[in-house]
Order: sequence, then structure tokens, then C-alpha cells
Amino acid sequence: MVNHNKLSTKAYVLKRLREAERPLTGNELGKDAGVSRVAIWKGVHGLQASGYSITGDEAGYRIKKDAASDSEPSDFLYPWEFAEREGNFHYWENTDSTMNRARELAEKGAAGGAVITAGTQTTGRGRNGRPWASRAGGLFFTLLERPGCPVIDYTRYSLMLLLAARKAIGNVSGKKARLRWPNDIYVENRKIAGVLTELHGEGDRLKWLSLGIGVNVNNPVPVRNMVNCAELAGRPLSRRELLLSILEEWSALKASDIPPGELCRLWNRSCDGIGRTVALARNRAEEPEGGQPDGTGVFLGTDFSGRALLRCGKTIKRLAPGKVSLRYIR
Repeated sequence: MVNHNKLSTKAYVLKRLREAERPLTGNELGKDAGVSRVAIWKGVHGLQASGYSITGDEAGYRIKKDAASDSEPSDFLYPWEFAEREGNFHYWENTDSTMNRARELAEKGAAGGAVITAGTQTTGRGRNGRPWASRAGGLFFTLLERPGCPVIDYTRYSLMLLLAARKAIGNVSGKKARLRWPNDIYVENRKIAGVLTELHGEGDRLKWLSLGIGVNVNNPVPVRNMVNCAELAGRPLSRRELLLSILEEWSALKASDIPPGELCRLWNRSCDGIGRTVALARNRAEEPEGGQPDGTGVFLGTDFSGRALLRCGKTIKRLAPGKVSLRYIR
């Protein structure tokens, strides 16, 4: 690690070259960072091997920019892209699922706060083991947390991540994003993201909790009722910037220690479809999500435990996430 702001050599070189308005020499970079010119050279070559358009000549190093947009033509999720957060990041160019990698890290004792990212996933999944298309250009990552709270409180973290992602997606796309119970984010009635939660407890306490999320950013979407951020914004968007925005919102919510009642109210204010009639279907792994309707009711939002409140005649049903799906009728 270099001494400058506790960044790795790659992270430091990348940061300086992005900020610079002129070429920077290896000697200059090394002197500022407190490392040798050879260390800078190795860092630059490592970045070049990873796909960065960095050129070098007698004047120094520079990052090649797109002439039309005056920006880098790259959108990487390598750990060194995240500066001081770098030590918390784990990246795979291609993996089966970031949830699987998170579980392995948790079982090896990785600390809470880890962020597991991937360029693509071969077997990304949603609720009840159903597949989630994970094509190149999308944002797929898992957060590993060790909150040490009672197992019963795990839904608090899922609600917070959905709120964080909803706000960040709305900010980058310029469109209003809404939540749909239990774990989806929609824009203009089309699905753009989903969250998946996995946990391991000891007794009545959480040992670890992983929260996976897939966001359609620049990737093609497979069905009509889905959309990506690029279509909404009218241009390709940075997965890196979206991930940073989600993490900033996520960190702020965790630090706020928001009371359960306020979290519930905030989630319901961000939720789509409260007051609408929905069809209720029991989830079965062998059937498409939604299954065969098992009745209807009026959706009233969620409670402190993340359960859906459904008015069915004169009774109020409380439905646990994972057990059922709701499909809006009117």
C-alpha cells in the first residue's frame, strides 16, 4: 500500500490521472505517493492489463478520453475503483453468483462491510431460487454484514437496502423509482432491480447476513415488463457511480439508527400500489413467480417485520416475504 491517503498503488495512480489536466510522470507520482518510480510503473501496467486506456510517453502518463463525451470509455468495478473503500471490495469478472461468494467469505470469517461484485453471473438468482438474468452491463453485487442483532430483525436490512437502491436509481436515471413488495424496484411500471437476502444465525442472533442486488443498468433486458437505467436516461450510465451512490445511501441509513416505525413509514411512502387490489399466489419453486391465484385482497403496505398487510374482506392478513407473491389487478 502507498502512504498517500492509504490507497493502493493502482487506486492512487488512477485517482491522480483522472484528476490531472496534464500528463504526470512516474517520478512525480512516486514522489507524491512515497513509493518508487518502479512501483508506479508496475501499477500503471497492472491497470493497462485490466483494460484501462492509459498511455505513456516522455511527458508522462495520461488516461485516454472519449473525444465526444470528454470522459473515460471504461466502466469497471475493480476494488481499486473505490479508493478508501478498496479493502472491503471483492471482484470476480465472472462467477455463478455473488451470493455464493459472499457465503464463502462469511464462512471464512470475513468482516462485515464486505462488498462482492461481479461483471457477469452465470446463475444469478432471485426469490425462491428463480433465475435472475445477469448480462454484461448490469450491476450485480452482494453486501456482507454482521449486525449481531436478533434473527427476527433481519428484514430491517432488506428494507433499508431497497430504500437506498431506490433513491440511487432515481438519482442516476432521472426517473422516479418505486418499491414493490417484497423485494423489487420498479420505474414506470417496469422492473429495474431486485434484492435477495440470505442469513445464518446462531441461537437467536444473526451470525452474518448477505444482501444481493441486481440492477439493470446498461444490460439488455429479456422481457417487456423490465427496463434498464440507460433506456430511462437516454444514454449509457456508470455502474461504478451507481454502486457508489447506493453504498452512500446504505451507509447513511445504517448510521441513522432509524426507529422501526419510521423505517416502516418511509418504506411505505416509497412503495407502489398501496390501496390497490392484488391477486395472492403461494410461491412454488417449480412455477413462475406469481403462481396460480389463491384469492385477492387490498394491499395496505408492510409492517415492521417486512410482512405485507392485505385486507381480505373484514380481516387483515400478514404475509411473510418468500411465502407468497402479489400481482396488481387494479
